[in-house]
Amino acid sequence: MEKKSRSYKSESIDELSINTIRFLAIDGVEAANSGHPGMPMGDAPMAYVLWKNFLRHDPSDPKWLCRDRFVLSAGHGSMLLYSLLHLTGYNLPLDELKKFRQWGSHTPGHPERDQNIGIETTTGPLGQGFANGVGMAMAQRYLAHRFNRPGFPLFDYHVYAICSDGDLMEGVSNEAASMAGHLKLGNMIYLYSDNKITIEGKTDIAFSEDVGMRFEALGWHVQKVGGNDTVGIAKAIEAARAETSRPSLIMARTIIGFGSPAKQDTEEVHGAPLGKDEVKATKEALGWPLEPDFFVPEEVKAHMSALSDGKASHKAWHDMVKRYSKEYAEEGRELHAIIDGKRSGEWEKALPVFTEKDGNIATRSASGRVLNAISSAAPFLIGGSADLAPSTNTIMKGMGHFLSDRTGRNLHFGVREHAMGSVMNGMALTGGIVPYGATFLIFSDYMKPPIRLAALMHLQAVYVFTHDSIGLGEDGPTHQPIEQLAALRSIPNLTVIRPADANETAEAWRVALKKENGPTAIILTRQTLPLIDRTKCAPASGVLKGGYTLLDAENGKPEVILLATGSEVSLALGAHAELAKRGVHARVVNMPSWDLFEAQPFAYKNEVLPRGVTVRLAIEAASPMGWHRYTGLDGEVLGIETFGASAPHKVLFEKYGFTVENVVARAIALLDRKKGLFLDRL
Repeated sequence: MEKKSRSYKSESIDELSINTIRFLAIDGVEAANSGHPGMPMGDAPMAYVLWKNFLRHDPSDPKWLCRDRFVLSAGHGSMLLYSLLHLTGYNLPLDELKKFRQWGSHTPGHPERDQNIGIETTTGPLGQGFANGVGMAMAQRYLAHRFNRPGFPLFDYHVYAICSDGDLMEGVSNEAASMAGHLKLGNMIYLYSDNKITIEGKTDIAFSEDVGMRFEALGWHVQKVGGNDTVGIAKAIEAARAETSRPSLIMARTIIGFGSPAKQDTEEVHGAPLGKDEVKATKEALGWPLEPDFFVPEEVKAHMSALSDGKASHKAWHDMVKRYSKEYAEEGRELHAIIDGKRSGEWEKALPVFTEKDGNIATRSASGRVLNAISSAAPFLIGGSADLAPSTNTIMKGMGHFLSDRTGRNLHFGVREHAMGSVMNGMALTGGIVPYGATFLIFSDYMKPPIRLAALMHLQAVYVFTHDSIGLGEDGPTHQPIEQLAALRSIPNLTVIRPADANETAEAWRVALKKENGPTAIILTRQTLPLIDRTKCAPASGVLKGGYTLLDAENGKPEVILLATGSEVSLALGAHAELAKRGVHARVVNMPSWDLFEAQPFAYKNEVLPRGVTVRLAIEAASPMGWHRYTGLDGEVLGIETFGASAPHKVLFEKYGFTVENVVARAIALLDRKKGLFLDRL
């Protein structure tokens, strides 16, 4: 005999709301015929308790600066977030949930940053959301330090997250957790869905550590609670909020796929739809109506809506801002600029101009001077390095340090490049802050995932990558980047700039701080470079166009074009002079940023690289990958297709062929080859 479903109306409003979340997730995954139903089914109780009773937010204005932040680090369970957003009143209608994972929907397979509907950050690559939350918590502390005054707690929000077993296995989460514990970020409360299941089976096949002890050792406040114990979860969150000197981890023993008779507590419910029969069985087991799909009881809509409370909290905050602005006029103006999304351009006036008196200067040193020149006029700028500030020149003098017992603008990420990039993303997501992070270019490999996500989310972040080539010398091939420039250039929406001298470095910072819809990587030298004589060459502002004619042939009709970036530009200029002595008309094209150059009109690009001049030699002490788009089939690239070596940088440049003599010889050989080909055709 078929078992009859009991009426949902016999359930408490809490249980009814929790099951509504569960079945919206189940139905969304089933409609898409793909997705991850198990995590939302198991995590619905703790998500409900958090969103209903603790989360301070305003669905009518998702960008409210003082909202609590919620990060679904376990992004594969995205239907949990979409269900919560819909039920609490965000502009995410039920039709969008029905289009889960479909083209053009606002409900993709993993959450993608969309602050207009309450999605704070893009998650899915495990561990990234965990580390984003650390950056958000650091940003809150900085904003509170800058703006809060007695009686005006303008920035007092919390950062909440739901993370998974997989999140805690990823190394980036450990790096970030170590930072958070060290900095005593008591504004962080993470709910750990400890369901002990991964795609391959039980977690104990690969993960057997005592997570609670690990986090206690990292300086976290740790509690344990049952995943379905709503009262216990609420008490744990209350205790976490009361703990202000340590970040909190609430270990909730959840059951993946809760309610599914055949698949509950197994890997089968992790990453695949339940299937028609099992959906029916689950609805019967939990007393849910079999029809219709995507059913939301009216009382749940009313109960879970956060619109009224959110608007009231938001209004109270704005009233506080008005009073604050009267008492603290200067700070109030800066705060309103952040609220309005406008930033003072005073920093641009402070950009230094380098002259002959400055002598030869490494672009990393020039960058440090630029940073310190603009720091006072750019209070939104905050950053540091992965324990390399003396080498990367990224300390802002007089701006204080961000430590566990004080809050300045100089961050110390420690030897944690991966976390540095992910934490920067969390800071950039906050609003009102532009983070920068520095390390050697070779170690950009460690932070590729967050760089990619910053580009995907259109976040303004600045990466200062120094020691940019074999020019770093004796540290050898482990530290000498070869393929890193090509890898960074391949990332959509990341602007990569390799300046040729100190003045171009200042222009690179100008680009980075004016580009608000994506990240910028500034690539800098360890070795000193000569200052380009701008009385003979084009101005450094050419950087803004990505590529420009730095020095043309004397007659304006080049036979050969020498293209270069960074330290190799001076080499190209030297070759230009030698070629002129031999009666060869050359043009030097400086290409500090391919991304910016490609954004220019066709007419401009053709002016710089005229189609009629096919003899072209690109010069860059890195992988030649990508350069052929500019050199063409008749051109060549003087690059490096092996690893480096340990030796003084001048020796390395000679051994790898980066000399004026070799550039001249290569250019003449190209011209001779073209002439030979022409004669052959005759």
